[in-house]
Amino acid sequence: MKVMSPIRYVVVAGEASGDILGANLIAHLKILQPNAIFEGIGGPLMEAQGFKTVVPMDRLSVMGLVEVLARLIELLGIRKRLYQSCLDNPPTAFIGIDSPDFNMPLARKLKKSGIPTVHYVSPSVWAWRQKRIFNIKKSVDLMLALFPFELPIYHEHNIPIVCVGHTLADEIPLDSDALEARDTLNLGPINGPVFGILPGSREGEVSRLAPLFVETMKRIKQKEPDAVFLMPAANAARRVQIESILEGANAEAILIDGQSRTVMAASDAILLASGTAALEAMLVKRPMVVSYRVNKVTYAIMSRMIKVPYVSLPNLLANEALVPELLQDAATPDNLATRLLQTWRSFNGDKTIQAKYLNLHKMLRKNAGETAAKAIISMLEEKAK
Repeated sequence: MKVMSPIRYVVVAGEASGDILGANLIAHLKILQPNAIFEGIGGPLMEAQGFKTVVPMDRLSVMGLVEVLARLIELLGIRKRLYQSCLDNPPTAFIGIDSPDFNMPLARKLKKSGIPTVHYVSPSVWAWRQKRIFNIKKSVDLMLALFPFELPIYHEHNIPIVCVGHTLADEIPLDSDALEARDTLNLGPINGPVFGILPGSREGEVSRLAPLFVETMKRIKQKEPDAVFLMPAANAARRVQIESILEGANAEAILIDGQSRTVMAASDAILLASGTAALEAMLVKRPMVVSYRVNKVTYAIMSRMIKVPYVSLPNLLANEALVPELLQDAATPDNLATRLLQTWRSFNGDKTIQAKYLNLHKMLRKNAGETAAKAIISMLEEKAK
């Protein structure tokens, strides 16, 4: 009698947004495959689903060309150990979640060795470094894309792809109540406007953006003396970091441990770092200004390579400038304060933008975790034939 090997997935998520997707995917795979085992690199949400992480997820959370170089030896060492572990004990499949510069080279070697590979979240090949599509074809047996506009380039190159939507669109209600969110945060009576200030979750981006955002808060306070600022801290280390920046700038904000989505819902307008947070702000239907700063060398290189006019997901999804983007040199405290106040004041009267937010939300509601889990199992069954 043949003994069946246990179903075991090696999953690698490199940052908080990947942890959200990974946890949702694992939950649905467990429904369809109750005895499946999950291990690799992930965060607290994945761990809550029974996932075993072998390296703290934040060791992979680094962004920018120059910034990666400083950690290159460590990152290469982690990847080498994962590869060898998969060779020694081959998993049912390897699932890389985002972090393509880390996951794709690993997936390519694993696929070559006969291990099925899945990548969840398409690299931005439609935006820049388009020749990566050839490497992707050699690296993955299945691509799970979040957004419909990502499909054509994969179809063109005959790469199996399924659009699964976004788990945030499934989780977040179509209407988010601000007063309910404020009650959840125990904010009490508030007389002035509430601004959510989200400088990111990584140490590097917080060090670049939090001082800028805090100076922006001070400019807003001059024009709106009753303004209240909410700042979520991704973890204890980020809270200490933000507290130090606030103290150094002699500025005040209400710090919230985690609960970034509740902070967004409680806000009248949001200033945030470019990334998944912008999608989340759109899904809670709040006006926002998106900003980002990276190392000057990184920006100079990337700005020459990007082939699309926008960086934020709301604008990419809508294919128009729904939300203001102030990047690099344009991201000054005066500019950010002015645009945030303008956006806040105009949003409630602009039903067109609100309707577009709602339509985008509905478009992305595809039961992402279930759809992704079924697509993975279908791929594995096809390969087993």
